[in-house]
Amino acid sequence: MELRGSCHCGAVRFTVEAPHPVPYNLCYCSICRKTAGGGGHAINLGARAASLKVEGRENISTYRATPRMERTFCKTCGSALWAFSEDWPELLHPHASAIDTDLPLPPERTHLMLGSRAGWADPKVDPQDKCFDAFPDESLAQWHDRTGMTR
Repeated sequence: MELRGSCHCGAVRFTVEAPHPVPYNLCYCSICRKTAGGGGHAINLGARAASLKVEGRENISTYRATPRMERTFCKTCGSALWAFSEDWPELLHPHASAIDTDLPLPPERTHLMLGSRAGWADPKVDPQDKCFDAFPDESLAQWHDRTGMTR
């Protein structure tokens, strides 16, 4: 599925192909919460890094959140755009909040990194949702395949 995204001020626009576009994975870690969170979490999607096309690249800045993970954002308005890890160079993780394309609704959600959530973040967990103090037991691709949501 082709995703179209942008920052809040419009200085950056991008497209990327995402076989794993369902916004189901809510991450409560301090990095996601502080760099892209709203409601105490951020939602990252799974896309193909090689398919990324960007307009306004001069308005992009990156923050190296860990030695092998960088967060990309608009240096004009601060909107979080995507995350990239050297551990998986073929993948790009757009923030669902930056996507302008209508995204499919998830049949269930995964709440991850709950062990580091802020005390004020009150997860809204439905009966079919899964919760993890750290990382979940399946990848983005495995979840999309299991639920039939791969595009």
